[in-house]
This record gives sequence, C-alpha cells and structure tokens, in this order.
Amino acid sequence: MKHGFYDVKAKKKVEAEVLDKVTYGKTGNERYAFKAKTSDGRNLTAFVNKATWDKASI
Repeated sequence: MKHGFYDVKAKKKVEAEVLDKVTYGKTGNERYAFKAKTSDGRNLTAFVNKATWDKASI
C-alpha cells in the first residue's frame, strides 16, 4: 500500500510503500501512524486517523 509522507530533508511530499503501522501513546490516548523508508534508507512517519489506520492491510 502506498501513502503520502513529508520528507523533511527534501522538503517535499513523497509517496512511499508503507512498511508498518504503529500506535503511539497510552491506552485511550493513542495516535496512529504509518512507517516507511526513502530510497536512500531514511525513515518516514505519517500520522493518520484511526479509520485510515484500521482500513490499511499491512
């Protein structure tokens, strides 16, 4: 699955293959995110809403 990420070093939006979906925070106060890597190996993180996170098949 592809998703849009903001590449801080390149200062532009990029589209990358989602490698993992993760949660941050305590129970009841979670934040949902997708993780990916750039072509040169840098990490990318994009925070998404719960509906998008649940719908993703990773």
